[in-house]
Amino acid sequence: MVGWLTHDGWKPYSKFLRASHQSCLAHLLRRCQDMIKAASPAAARFPLQVQAGLQQGLALRDRYNHHEISLHGLFTATGRLEVKLDRVLAHPGRDAANLRFAKHLLHERLYIFMFLYCPGLDATNNVSERAIRALIGARKNWGGNRTPRGARAKAVLTSILQTAKQQDTKPFDVLLELLGSSDQHKILDLVPAPETPLEPVNTSLHPPPRFTVPDILAPPPSPGLAAAPV
Repeated sequence: MVGWLTHDGWKPYSKFLRASHQSCLAHLLRRCQDMIKAASPAAARFPLQVQAGLQQGLALRDRYNHHEISLHGLFTATGRLEVKLDRVLAHPGRDAANLRFAKHLLHERLYIFMFLYCPGLDATNNVSERAIRALIGARKNWGGNRTPRGARAKAVLTSILQTAKQQDTKPFDVLLELLGSSDQHKILDLVPAPETPLEPVNTSLHPPPRFTVPDILAPPPSPGLAAAPV
């Protein structure tokens, strides 16, 4: 199954080879802010430049959503923004924190502005985080889990319950059906059927992205499927 994966840049996510990725800009902007507060004026220059580039990307998205620019204009401006970011990443300076951040950004480079090449894709993973907010609150209140088995059980149950909620079905009935079924693949019935892929962009009218994305560009995740807690 091919779909979108919007995440915070944790390296294990890159193992999902059949997914199209979007790096969460909220995490990157938060990291920029933390670095700016702790850095010297000279070292703060790099995170300030990265922050400005990310904010320009979000502003560009908003301009397109408000019909202020065309799709061609969006792609053209995105290409220029990428070139600008590449120049910033080429000169992070000698500060250790800046070098680590630059390394992370280079690893996520292809995924930072993917939301501009695929209008409608979220630039952050806020939807997923809201879906598991109750689980995070329980973890903080209870101090974690007693065993790895318990942690996995809670993660699976939370994912199933949240998916049922988003599909407007009764969670208790879903659990009873899953527990009472002898079909090991019954859980797959919770996953919505694949939607129609995005229409390919006419390259004679609009420039293609500067990098290759998976063969099938699936639309953003359906609201009927909850993000699995991690």
